[in-house]
Amino acid sequence: MEKKARTNYPINDLLVRRWSPRAFSSKIPGKEIVLSFFEAARWAPSCFNEQPWTFIYATKEDPEEFQTMLDCLVPGNVRWASEAPVLVIAVAAEKFASGRDNLWAWHDVGMAVENLILEATSKGLFAHPMAGFDGDKIKETYDIPEDYTPVTAIAIGYPGEASSLPEDLQEAEVAQRERKAVYEFTFRRTWGDNRGV
Repeated sequence: MEKKARTNYPINDLLVRRWSPRAFSSKIPGKEIVLSFFEAARWAPSCFNEQPWTFIYATKEDPEEFQTMLDCLVPGNVRWASEAPVLVIAVAAEKFASGRDNLWAWHDVGMAVENLILEATSKGLFAHPMAGFDGDKIKETYDIPEDYTPVTAIAIGYPGEASSLPEDLQEAEVAQRERKAVYEFTFRRTWGDNRGV
């Protein structure tokens, strides 16, 4: 199932096709495809080229490993993410190699995650990033060092059928995607001045 964005201005088709479903098929992508997601993330820009991202992942090829990661999500996300064949945790290094605080780490991890998501989309898969996870549990489970913080969890897989979801999630799965219009967040001259946008 595709749910293309309705755009007001022309943009790349990959961005039009990208969305965050909850319904996934049981098909497991091959290891080379999964590693291509991280290769795409590798080439994201970052402050001073610090590349402050680390990714931990699990696939359903190893059910125990997958369950360990699934157990780090909040119950509301477990309901549907349990069907995705790949789970990923993105972690930010909050200090530069020099020891100074990296105030741009989360921003840079976000760009790496978007690269990952677009790479998945280009291969016919979809990715759904989540804020609903237990960061302390992730740090303990995966022995994550101090000054590293889990930023997002991501469910990745091939599209499934909305009918496979719990009934209360099916409507949202097929609903039209909505976004703010460009003029609502784009200003010229001064804050709030959207004349001419």
